Amino acid sequence: MKADPIVVEIVEGTLASVEREVETAIARTARSPMIRDAHDFRAGIHDRRLRKLTGRSYSALVHPIVRDFPIETMRPGDVFFHNDVYLSEGGIGHLPDLCVTVPVFHDGEVVAFVQAFGHHDDIGGAVPGSMPSHARSAFEEGLMVPPIRLWDQGVPNEAALRIMTRNSRMPDSLAGDLDAECSACLMGARRLGELFDRYGRAQVEACFDAILDRTTETFRREILSKIPDGTYVWEDYAEHDGVDPPRLHTQRITLTKTPEKVVIDFTGTSPQAKGPINHAGDYADGVFLKKWLAPVLRNLADTPERMAELDVNEGVVPLIEMRFPEKGTLLTPIFPAPTNARTFVILRLLGVLAGVLAKATGGRMPADQETIRYTGVYGEDASGNPYLMREVLGGGSGGRYYADGEDTIHVVPDSRNIPVEFAESRWPFVVERLGLAVDSGGPGEKRGGLGYDKHIRMLRDAHFMSIADRSILSCWGVNGGRAGRPFRVDIDGRPMEGLVDDEPVKAGQVIRIRTTGGGGWGDPLNRDPQAVADDVRDGKVSVEGARDDYGVVLTADGEVDKTATDDLRRRMAVERGPAPFFDRGPGYPLLAGGRTESEFDRL
Repeated sequence: MKADPIVVEIVEGTLASVEREVETAIARTARSPMIRDAHDFRAGIHDRRLRKLTGRSYSALVHPIVRDFPIETMRPGDVFFHNDVYLSEGGIGHLPDLCVTVPVFHDGEVVAFVQAFGHHDDIGGAVPGSMPSHARSAFEEGLMVPPIRLWDQGVPNEAALRIMTRNSRMPDSLAGDLDAECSACLMGARRLGELFDRYGRAQVEACFDAILDRTTETFRREILSKIPDGTYVWEDYAEHDGVDPPRLHTQRITLTKTPEKVVIDFTGTSPQAKGPINHAGDYADGVFLKKWLAPVLRNLADTPERMAELDVNEGVVPLIEMRFPEKGTLLTPIFPAPTNARTFVILRLLGVLAGVLAKATGGRMPADQETIRYTGVYGEDASGNPYLMREVLGGGSGGRYYADGEDTIHVVPDSRNIPVEFAESRWPFVVERLGLAVDSGGPGEKRGGLGYDKHIRMLRDAHFMSIADRSILSCWGVNGGRAGRPFRVDIDGRPMEGLVDDEPVKAGQVIRIRTTGGGGWGDPLNRDPQAVADDVRDGKVSVEGARDDYGVVLTADGEVDKTATDDLRRRMAVERGPAPFFDRGPGYPLLAGGRTESEFDRL
């Protein structure tokens, strides 16, 4: 059947509305701060052929559910659950990400799926929060649940729920979150079923095809056409794995552009790590990674406004071919390799793809960013009850050819830090500062975004935890831009590593956290001096940073001293020489054994 163009628009709008309604319901009814307040979850809608139809958020995959429970065996009211990384077909990255899937029925047959998955407080394992930074095995990371039927025709499997909550240090919040997610997905399935009732299965499925075909054609015409045919190589690194001493863990992409698609070859990626930074991405032909990486391509759109209009759904999948190395690498780990800090790899891959596209397009891509890291404290409150405070603090995004980077953002849609008022009323500490980390953004013609500067004073003895990369390496600058500043944590002046499970913190001590700044875009000596003065006035750049990074001299009242600035910039241009295309910052040579940028750029 040919899709009615008007109905296509109605169906597309309904899908987006249902997805948002599911996420809103979860946010309003969940119990854990990570889900309810930090919003570290997302929903997705998939058709009977397992294709993701929506593009505002990203989700896991339906493939493992259908693999273990054939569609013809599903019944209305069924809810499926899984969190097993190695049995998720690449859709689940670490065990705290719990996934709920509900089939949608029309005339007694499955016609679609509504899914939600999010990061939960605790699913067992060696440390509170189920993210042991020194894990050597998946068995240390928590309870692994392969795909199961959690609700059978509307009846919850109480035995399975009891097993899961028994393994959690936060059983009440886990039970509440699961109930919220199951109920929200069931609601979404009813809403989607109404769409089929209104227009009929044939017309709705024709609209699904039209939506995905339009995405495929749009990306081929507007995005892939901007990449010159040829082969380009780029690599970047995670800096530590929690077990071995810090070193470069390589993620490499060889990108080959043909008239019809891009081929992403991961050959050259490092062997799997002993510690938990591995990501099991080589399942289902890498379909999860295709949709995870595809948003980077949107930066090639003609305008930022057009970029914001482009959704990433299953329509991008035919345009991307992935080639994985043999088993036993960071992207092809062998069970039971640990994976809880796999963000070190999948976030870095976003930057690797941006870097290789920057080489292909003459620097049109944004500079690097690192906008996820987990920090938190745990202990006992004044009543002797155990607590866990963990949040996902964002960082600065990279400068872009048309604008500065964004400050303190998070790669997960709609995610946010935990509100200070809520935190102080719930946990035994005081947040003494929450602001922008001055000078953290990479200098550039377009400045990198700033990270957080957060100070927490403990009121009771506790333990600090951190799962963070970019504490040695910086977010690189591009097209002459400079690197941003890396992640830093200290406890009363005592510096911490990026991977920490149980660092003692005494009552009265202050934890100071500075998250990463994004890399700069373009030579900082080309930045408008007035924009630098505005940054100083806004507290984003210091007076010293204005002078040393941008060559801008300010008067006592904050105005640009034009004569002194012109003279300083001329001298700095001579002393610095030509700006490098990529700037990795001071941490890179330390881990690279003195390897220089010119040697690196030959890749």
